[in-house]
Amino acid sequence: MSTEIKVPQLPESITDATLVAWHKKPGEAVKRDENLADLETDKVVLEVPAPANGVLRELKVEKGAVVTAGQLLALFEEGAQAAAAPAAAKAAPAAEELKATGTEGGKEKLSPSVRRLIEENRLDAAAIPASGRDGRLTKSDVVDFLGRKPGAASADGPSAPAATLASAPAPAARAPAPTAPALPAGARGEQRVPMTRLRQRIAQRLIEAQSTQALLTSFNEVDLTAVNELRARHKERFEKEHGVKLGFMSFFVKASIEALKKFPVTNASIDGNDIVYHEFYDIGVAVSTERGLVVPIVRDADAKSFATLEKEIGEYAKKARSGGLAIEDLTGGTFTITNGGVFGSLMSTPIVNAPQSAILGMHKIQERPMVVGGQIAIRPMMYIAITYDHRIIDGREAVQFLVTVKECLEDPGRMLLGV
Repeated sequence: MSTEIKVPQLPESITDATLVAWHKKPGEAVKRDENLADLETDKVVLEVPAPANGVLRELKVEKGAVVTAGQLLALFEEGAQAAAAPAAAKAAPAAEELKATGTEGGKEKLSPSVRRLIEENRLDAAAIPASGRDGRLTKSDVVDFLGRKPGAASADGPSAPAATLASAPAPAARAPAPTAPALPAGARGEQRVPMTRLRQRIAQRLIEAQSTQALLTSFNEVDLTAVNELRARHKERFEKEHGVKLGFMSFFVKASIEALKKFPVTNASIDGNDIVYHEFYDIGVAVSTERGLVVPIVRDADAKSFATLEKEIGEYAKKARSGGLAIEDLTGGTFTITNGGVFGSLMSTPIVNAPQSAILGMHKIQERPMVVGGQIAIRPMMYIAITYDHRIIDGREAVQFLVTVKECLEDPGRMLLGV
């Protein structure tokens, strides 16, 4: 029975998507729920699953095309099987291809962008050292591996081919990567590639924030000795009881909520000529992925325990890096926390995630000599920053917001006692 494969219903506020990859070719056998194609929107990557076991008969849309909800993508023959003779003749090559593309026994663990890069360059995923969480392969791992391959010559140095391959538009599914024309010695090459939908959206929102808000940043520093001691004292029992490690982010979320309650305008937003004071605390936690920065939302964070916060933040990070976030995970939010310290940033000025009015920036923990009780002591210090919309938040409130966060982190018992 022939079935039409159509673009699924797109999330609210999204009108179209770009078909960035076909994972199956016409005539190829497909299993139920196996991913046929990737659709990229300006927020998430959507997968198009097979409705049943069968064969993909005909592609109606080429890769790179912009599609809308309900548009016909392909024709699918339910219950059909691939031709026996060709299958037998190509059994060995097919097995080799499966191995070369790294899809055997672990394709579901690869994010769409990593999977595309491996398939395009016919690589063995098992041969590439993985640096991601839980042994996952990241895009940078594949790019670094490509840069180390013999014969990867370029006028810009050994790492240039990897960067070019990683950012170039994907060729036809599973087709060999195009060979760049040889350049004369000393020549300087360049390549123009389109921005991804997500990158376009990030650029648009950042420009909107800077052009519509009066942004200003204030700084302070926090002594994390008490937090470190608390984590060291209870980390083993905490992980045993709750099945998750006790990290820093839950402390910063809790401290931020205490400060938001004390200064409600930092949890507010502007709507026309009105200030909307939110009486709930939906905290966005910025996550850096291969496709760009995304901000999943922890709903009603004030009502959640440290363990629940750590679990949710960890799950969101995994989903973000594997391309599994839903549009609902990214919608809303009253305040955002971003951590540049994981990349080594000592100080920065984060940009507000509009229409929110403030964002807290965390940075690298660095041991520094501090004067404590008239004596010099080495303490784990972190610079923190709040960027805020000066149209509704005054400097006094922004500075006192940071002071409250500082006090809560330097004496975590305050958050339990509500003082």
